[in-house]
Amino acid sequence: MKIGFIGTGKITSSIIYGIFKSKLKITKIYISSRNRTIAKKLNKKFRSVKIVKDNQEIIDSSSLIFLAVTPTVGIKILSKLKFKSNKKIISFIATISLASLKKLTKNKNVVRAIPLPPIEIKKGPIIVCPPNKVAKSFFSHLGSVIEVKSEKVCNKFWSTSALMAPFYEFLKVSIDWLTRKGVDQSKATNYITELFLGLSQDAVNKKSSGLKQLVAESQTPKGLNEQALKELQRGKFYSKLNKTLNNIHTRLNKAK
Repeated sequence: MKIGFIGTGKITSSIIYGIFKSKLKITKIYISSRNRTIAKKLNKKFRSVKIVKDNQEIIDSSSLIFLAVTPTVGIKILSKLKFKSNKKIISFIATISLASLKKLTKNKNVVRAIPLPPIEIKKGPIIVCPPNKVAKSFFSHLGSVIEVKSEKVCNKFWSTSALMAPFYEFLKVSIDWLTRKGVDQSKATNYITELFLGLSQDAVNKKSSGLKQLVAESQTPKGLNEQALKELQRGKFYSKLNKTLNNIHTRLNKAK
């Protein structure tokens, strides 16, 4: 299979790294030169990755095309490109709806997907909307595929994907606190990242029991975890989190 990426940012890079760690049989990967640093790095590392200056050439050379540009760029360039009816398109653009994508590309074979950077290590969920055999077959090699029929539901998942940067900031703040207290930075980084890796894996293993039970089990009366949780609750940390998710969800629902 020959595939192409219009847009060469972090997600494109992560997917390509994931591909070469998987059993996917991809003979050629065409990428745009928009981000020269990432494009050159991928081209140098993988012989089957080819940098193409013209987006139309990427489309014409690929049977599966990924749209990985910003919404502003997408609206600007997509209507000027020609997508034949046999081309299959997967969009990563958060704020351009399925209807608009079909109109811009003049192609009905369009689906939306939400891959995240951990796809580089074949980890994490990948939302596909609407259900699509080609997209599911491709992404099943790179993570856990969750298919949804409704674009409204898709936007709800997309809202929670915005927690990625806040999560990393949470880890960074914790590491910085330890280092300010005199802990060696490498040890602080190792401890915090391993701590949250372990907690996340534990949550995955026990997800059938529900997270509410894990919250309860991780506390003891008048213990440290109980204190931390109550102080964050009093500071409306989780209320603000809910408000942020609502704001992002509202923005996504306004997408045309």
